[in-house]
Amino acid sequence: MAQRVQLNATVSENQLGQRLDQALAELFPDYSRSRIKEWILDQRVLVNGSVSDKPKEKVLGGETIAIDVEIEEEVRFQAQDIPLNIVYEDDDLLVVNKPQGMVVHPALGHESGTLVNALMFHTPLSTINGVVRPGIVHRIDKDTSGLLMVAKNDKAHEALSAQLKDKKNLRQYYALVHGEFIENEGTIKAPLGRSSADRKKQAVVAGGRDAVTHFKVVKRFVGYTLLQVTLETGRTHQIRVHMAYIGHPVAGDPLYGPKKTLPGNGQYLHAATLGLTQPTTGEEMTFEAPLPAYFTEMLDQLDPYAEIDAN
Repeated sequence: MAQRVQLNATVSENQLGQRLDQALAELFPDYSRSRIKEWILDQRVLVNGSVSDKPKEKVLGGETIAIDVEIEEEVRFQAQDIPLNIVYEDDDLLVVNKPQGMVVHPALGHESGTLVNALMFHTPLSTINGVVRPGIVHRIDKDTSGLLMVAKNDKAHEALSAQLKDKKNLRQYYALVHGEFIENEGTIKAPLGRSSADRKKQAVVAGGRDAVTHFKVVKRFVGYTLLQVTLETGRTHQIRVHMAYIGHPVAGDPLYGPKKTLPGNGQYLHAATLGLTQPTTGEEMTFEAPLPAYFTEMLDQLDPYAEIDAN
């Protein structure tokens, strides 16, 4: 069971100039700085009554802090001999092609059968993210398939995380979305944050974190469009929220899409291309994962859009 925790404190005057996450780690020593940083990014921290989602924000001293969170009981999990589709592996990292339906890391309700359970059986992993998310540099949703990079040691983890932060990684997806596009390509710039109406969802919100998504039309179908989507930023549910925001939700999406959508086991979204710099050698590397069967079989069932020759 999750336990609801409410924390209140006042920033000390002698903490002037500290980062917000650093100051809160000192005020609430029972909780790690990494956990507090997650709370800040998840918009669970109020500073003087207003949401603050910037861990690096400097405190002035005297601010009132209120935190309202649900803390899940510690999950115990173990390595499991689960088949992995490993696209690439060296001493620093792996690139894995995750199937649709596989959860990335353990949590309540998903203590086993996750990608992390499988990775732990296969290889040692970095420890930066603690015991629940070892090796995990970035995530994709349970029902999204495709490529993930995984760190095998802490040095590699820090290097790969820095690449993500600096927007140096190529991350391209295929998304099958509702509706027919007139334009051939476009860019969505809309800040994202936690939805005030449903805390389980993300939404386009004023004052949210910058989010940029580029898209190109790959193929048009009657009522649907296959897009190649390139992430400039990597916010939670970014593609799914941005596509719904412009009126073209991802087909099959149970959270952001319409009730009437394509059958299947979730959103038709596949992480197809991943580019990275090898942390030790500096080599630029690019990996591809072809569309999986669940995706191609659905495309085969759709009617291609009949493009009319203006001549």
